[in-house]
Amino acid sequence: MPSQWVDWSKTTRSKDYRGSGSFSTFLIIGPVCFLLGILFASFPYDFPLLWTSDPIPPAYLDHLETHLRFLHQSPPLIARMLHIIVSVGFLGFFIKLFRPSEANVLFDGGSLILYVIGAGVYLSNIVKGLRAVSQPGGLAAAEADAAAAAASVAAAAAAAGGGGRVLHTGPVSGEVVLGREDTLRVLSASHVILALVLVGVLVLQAGQWYAERKEADDMVKADREAAERKAAAGAGGKKKQ
Repeated sequence: MPSQWVDWSKTTRSKDYRGSGSFSTFLIIGPVCFLLGILFASFPYDFPLLWTSDPIPPAYLDHLETHLRFLHQSPPLIARMLHIIVSVGFLGFFIKLFRPSEANVLFDGGSLILYVIGAGVYLSNIVKGLRAVSQPGGLAAAEADAAAAAASVAAAAAAAGGGGRVLHTGPVSGEVVLGREDTLRVLSASHVILALVLVGVLVLQAGQWYAERKEADDMVKADREAAERKAAAGAGGKKKQ
């Protein structure tokens, strides 16, 4: 009997079971593969920042910042299409998790958690980094402002003398302002984290397909063995007669 929101009586042989072969799975895998393709296109830009020890030339940072600014300042239709594709993935999860079976809870529930984590990384790190790149003057201006603020604090501390007390009249936000290269490195690391999360979604969906296939093979084997035992019992009964 169904209990709460999980239908424990539902199995892979149930008519309303939404498994790896359902259309809702396509709604999940399609957007995930699309997003992985976008991240793979950014991998040549991210590789020098994360996996090389060679010094980064300023010209490369200028080129990368121009590329990111072009992406963020693209027509609104591009961002809307991206958000629609992300929403299609959520729709697939909601369909599969409507009156789910135990397998749906394990595989699709875990996939949904990873998908939400990926959306959080996108909103908190990637979008924020793109906005910083697109601000007037780019990251170089932000770095210059941070350096000027640090210089003013140091000058105020020096003016305070031996007491070391600084009178701060401006607002205190508590936000750490990163340099230009560090900001781009954080953005690249966010791309890698998002890619790993999306790969985890694909791994769980593939695991669901493997579990269903293994269970189907076990059921076929059990049915065959039951038929053989029934046939052997029937043959034994005829011999006694």
